[in-house]
Amino acid sequence: MEQIETLDEFQNRINTGNPVLIYFSGENCSVCKVLKPKIEEEITKHYPKFKLFEVKTDISIELTAQCMIFSIPTIIIYFDKKEFKRYGRNISIPLFIDELKRPYNLMCE
Repeated sequence: MEQIETLDEFQNRINTGNPVLIYFSGENCSVCKVLKPKIEEEITKHYPKFKLFEVKTDISIELTAQCMIFSIPTIIIYFDKKEFKRYGRNISIPLFIDELKRPYNLMCE
């Protein structure tokens, strides 16, 4: 996952129109470290058009506040420059992948 540190970088990545996944994590978050490789693997396997980015909340405090992130890990999905859904802390990976199938197929194929 590519790192995003500023609000400008964040806006530029979202405004491409591509499906985007933003993964908010923290340095001392064990759940973040375990979940990240699983999410990356499943998204790249099932939805190759997604662009994956990570925001480290302890480094990018202003960006974290602008996005109203209150717990980590948080995943925000964007389709067509608009926020589609947020997933927080405890998520089921199979359910997460399944919920993206319909909007991904509508927007990307």
